[in-house]
Formats: sequence, structure tokens, C-alpha cells
Amino acid sequence: MSEILLNMHEGGLAELVLNRAPVNALSAPFLTAFAATIAKLEQDDTVRAIVLTSPFKVLSAGLDLKEAQHFDIPQQHAIVKGLNEGFLALFACSKPTVCAVNGAAIAGGLFFVLGSDLRVVSPRARLGLAEVRVGADFPVGPMEIARATLSPDLLRRLMLTGQPIDAQTAHAAGIADVLDDDVHTRALAEARALAQIPPVTYAKVKQQIRGATIALIGNEIAAGGNAPEGGWFNAETRGAMQAMIG
Repeated sequence: MSEILLNMHEGGLAELVLNRAPVNALSAPFLTAFAATIAKLEQDDTVRAIVLTSPFKVLSAGLDLKEAQHFDIPQQHAIVKGLNEGFLALFACSKPTVCAVNGAAIAGGLFFVLGSDLRVVSPRARLGLAEVRVGADFPVGPMEIARATLSPDLLRRLMLTGQPIDAQTAHAAGIADVLDDDVHTRALAEARALAQIPPVTYAKVKQQIRGATIALIGNEIAAGGNAPEGGWFNAETRGAMQAMIG
């Protein structure tokens, strides 16, 4: 079964279902397919808004550490490229994007949230950036998206502790725009409202807000950001991943 599903709803709403069982662990092919789907929807004039959903108990748990700890350098470059280009495609998408956060969004999985325009979050969700705990720094795409969407203090807290926050804290901090038990229905409703905004103006204002960050990420990718010298991992990464797995 496809890891990315597409359901169309009336009013030009495109529901993009993240469907990589069981926890939407991130892989290079999954992120590449995600970026391609976003690009296709962006070019479709019948699509007025995009909604990200998950059929599982979590939105995304980030990398599969059991798999990632064995990545060689080409595999490390592939996942960095996927993270950079997948989340840049979402962040730069000219159409309204809404994320339905039904459960945990951890590490790389949080960038489905941070890259979206509006976030509807379950009160039971937990959100975090665990990279520091698994010995990994941030590729340029996720790093700059985080800088552009999180306050300096929240960036410090999430990135330097590696510990998640609950939905109520995320709402108070502005990561979660809406808390709702029925994230799917509410996200579609929020997307339907955004779809009523004049689309050319929406795209221009979004570019005004995010254009500098989008350009920075693009320039860094062009300068080799998808293939960091020596790979993504450092001398601590594999041991830290093994310790997290237990």
C-alpha cells in the first residue's frame, strides 16, 4: 500500500494521509514521495487547501532508530536530502496547509507540524525535538524552519533538552493553534475556512513571511547541504541511538 494517500473533499480540500505504518517513521523514499505530492497539489488549480492527517495513533515518531543506526554515508546523505527537501516543500507551499496532529509528533516528525500554516492538535498529543538525545544535529531545512516558527526560548528548550512538551504547553507557546479531540473534522473545517481566502493574495503574503527562510534553505542545499561532508552522524550518534532504543 502507498505510504502517501490522497483523499479529495468538496471545496477543493486535498487530504494528504501519511500512511507509513505503524508510526510514520521517516525514510528517504517516504519524504521524497511527500515532497512530490505537495508539489503536485501546489500546481493543481482545483486544490484550494491541503490537510495533513495520520491514520495511526501518532502523527510521526521521526526516524526509525533501529534502522537509522546502521546507515552508511550514502544513506545518511539520502535521509538528509529527504528531510531538507520534504519539509521545504511543505514550508514553501503557496497554498494553505493544515496539520491534524492526532498523537505524538517527535523529532523529524514535528516538522510536519512546524511546516504547516495552521495546526490542530489533540489534547493528548506530545510534541518534541529529540535529536540532541540521539546524537544528531539538524539538517539545514529543519533547522531554519524551526528558527522561523519557534520562539528563541522554545527553540532552546526543545532542542537542547530533547524532551517533549504536552499539547497544552504547545498551545500556550503557539505551536498548536487549536486543541480539539476530533482533529480530523476540525482540521478540515479550518482548511475550508482558509480556502475562502483569495489564493493569489494568500500565496503572496505567505511568501512575504517565509521568503527569506525559503531562500536561505535553497541556497544552503545548493551549496551542498544535502550531503554534509563525512555524513550526517558524528562519533556519538550510533551509541546514543542504541541507548535510546534500550
